[in-house]
Amino acid sequence: MLDKISYKLDVFEGPLDLLLHLIEKNKLNIYDIQISELCEQYMEHIRTMQEENLDIAGEFLDMASRLIQIKSAMLLPKYDEGEEMKKELTGQLIEYRKCKQMAKILSEKISFDSFCREPEKIKCDMKYKRNHEPVVLVNAYMAAVGRGKQKIPPSEEAFSGIVKRRIVSVSSKIIGVMKKLWGGRSVRYEKIFEDSTDKSELVATFLAILELIKGKRVRADGEGEDLTLKMISGGGKRWKKEN
Repeated sequence: MLDKISYKLDVFEGPLDLLLHLIEKNKLNIYDIQISELCEQYMEHIRTMQEENLDIAGEFLDMASRLIQIKSAMLLPKYDEGEEMKKELTGQLIEYRKCKQMAKILSEKISFDSFCREPEKIKCDMKYKRNHEPVVLVNAYMAAVGRGKQKIPPSEEAFSGIVKRRIVSVSSKIIGVMKKLWGGRSVRYEKIFEDSTDKSELVATFLAILELIKGKRVRADGEGEDLTLKMISGGGKRWKKEN
């Protein structure tokens, strides 16, 4: 049985503080609280506070209602709900006790009865006073220069071996083909490409031939190796179909 409650009124920070006081005073097991007896002690304390005309905060009355609800639920044949409510209250009490213990430890280490001086403004010495080996400074400088160069866009020469190609005008190749066929000469198809030195010239020459054929200024005769090219009617754009 719990000891009879004394009528010395203490100041409690909340209902959990009062419950923890009753548990410690009566040496109860916080992990297995006797709800019925704890509820009686708590209600007795509330009544004592009312008799002394003390203002009782609403949270104390809420806890009283909660304890009565748990006690009533545990009196039922199936008191699973009461056990769950009891476990929830037990967890809150354990957590509150840990907080009080930590607050006590911190209060012993930290005192608010102290004066903190404002930090003084100290002039910063910007002079670099550390000493380094010359090789360290050189390596640091080269590393800094390298990082700076990474931000500079690469030059055109850097891509010359990748995407840069010599630009060959199709118009210039049309003139070249017309010179070879001038005077009505019949020239084999392969000989038109003899002067081409790279792919750009080959493509431009081929496009020039297609353009001349499309414009009906050059005619292609034969097939395969016998394919020849010949200028039509002097190379003009207008020509008469031969019968």
